[in-house]
Amino acid sequence: MRPQGSAAELEARRRRAAACFQAGESVRTVAERFGVDRSSAKRWRRAWREGGEEGLAAKPHPGGKRKLTDPQRDELVDLIVAGPREAGFPTDLWTCARVAELIENRFGVEYNAGHLARMLRQLGFTPQKPRTVAREQDPDAVEHWRRVEWVRIKKKPADGAPASSSSTKRASCSSR
Repeated sequence: MRPQGSAAELEARRRRAAACFQAGESVRTVAERFGVDRSSAKRWRRAWREGGEEGLAAKPHPGGKRKLTDPQRDELVDLIVAGPREAGFPTDLWTCARVAELIENRFGVEYNAGHLARMLRQLGFTPQKPRTVAREQDPDAVEHWRRVEWVRIKKKPADGAPASSSSTKRASCSSR
């Protein structure tokens, strides 16, 4: 498990441990002082002996190599912004599967559709839910129906009439 703290904080801790080693303290003492396992203290001492202060420096963890180059990623953004129809798909909806197909056809690189969401998020895209509205729908007619017809047919209680439910008490065991 990775210890708590940023890379700079962990490096500073290793450097303080190296100062203790230089002062002649044992691995056991250093491990107890810094609250680490002896194997960590031994590893720090070995790194300090072999590489000096530079041997204790934090090392970057870049991750795996990208499958698409930066220019290819820029081109992918342009293709996505242009739309699915422009890319040859029959509808105006992007899915991860379609983006994966586009990348494979255009760049010859295979991506798992399930993992594309992370890359798309890095490129600035967020999941969008398409509106479920009929294309033939007339917005003016819908608004008229909501304001006039719905108000006319909506049930309203008569003025001053009591609510349809009445308050009742729960039956007791003795009333059975």
